[in-house]
Amino acid sequence: MKTYKVGVLGGDGIGPEVAAEAVKVLKKAQDGFGLEFVEYPFGSEHYLKTQELVPDRAFEEIRALDAVLLGALGDPRLPVGLIERGILFKLRFGLDLFVNLRPIKLYTDKLCPIKNKGPRDIDFVVCRENTEDAYSGEARFEKKGTPDEVAIQEARYTWKGCERIIRYAFELARKRPRKKVTLVDKANAIRAHDLWRRVFESVGKDFADVQKDTAYVDATCMWMVKNPESFDVIVTTNMFGDIITDLGAMIQGGMGIAAGGNIHPGKVSVFEPIHGSAPKYKGQKKVSPLAAILAAGMLLEHVGEKKAGDRIESAVKKVLQSEALPSIDASSGVPTDKVGDMVVRALGA
Repeated sequence: MKTYKVGVLGGDGIGPEVAAEAVKVLKKAQDGFGLEFVEYPFGSEHYLKTQELVPDRAFEEIRALDAVLLGALGDPRLPVGLIERGILFKLRFGLDLFVNLRPIKLYTDKLCPIKNKGPRDIDFVVCRENTEDAYSGEARFEKKGTPDEVAIQEARYTWKGCERIIRYAFELARKRPRKKVTLVDKANAIRAHDLWRRVFESVGKDFADVQKDTAYVDATCMWMVKNPESFDVIVTTNMFGDIITDLGAMIQGGMGIAAGGNIHPGKVSVFEPIHGSAPKYKGQKKVSPLAAILAAGMLLEHVGEKKAGDRIESAVKKVLQSEALPSIDASSGVPTDKVGDMVVRALGA
């Protein structure tokens, strides 16, 4: 029986609580395979005690795993971005996780904030390039502290970086019923995005069976609300992907249902709910673990256990469509661990 080694970084705030529920569901989903969990303490509390983020020895251990489940990162006691860059960015860049995969799927009408839209209309995927753009460059400041200060950070794109994420998007679209890829950029204003257009055209020649479309990012935001059914697979830059996937989370029902993967196909990858650490709810068991649980389903698909991953998604859908869970935010009145129990029961049904 195949056994997969899965690292668990609970992280900060509500992260450990939602990660624990995802692990609970993963254990229940085992069917013909095994899971071995390796817990890591890295996060803000660990950093405050030790001044340690992810030491090299631990990073090499993580590199040898099959996948990683991450709860959430961020703590107001630390400088903005320190813990995210020190842990999440180290994993993304160090493991070359060039795909940020965000399914945007509505599971039940009651979650949708858009009038006259339902599950048939909101079912697409965003493939966000995850290792380039402004996120990979160092900021520099000129004349700092003066009225003439200038802050500079370059958005850097490479042909190879664009090519591999665009090819990934086309390959994904080929597996989906609609077989359509939309490139989202701002080529009319950001001249560097001409590279994205040329790579998209070049790669698209290998996929004659896939429909191709392009859209500017501002228009994309409009159409995601007005006509979300027009999208199937979106491929886009790191920054634009970061922004539009939060909008995607809202049209699918909220951050409490939004899962994502930081992926390098065939290699160790990191799966997480895309919500933050929500420190004000820490220890209160008020938040939904469903995003973390769906991320766990994505993790199983990544390691080759798609059937088990699909079972998790189906169980979450059952819970959402039931009357037992009135909402997926902190006002639901259903404790975090009880939501996890609901999914476990639905898995066994």
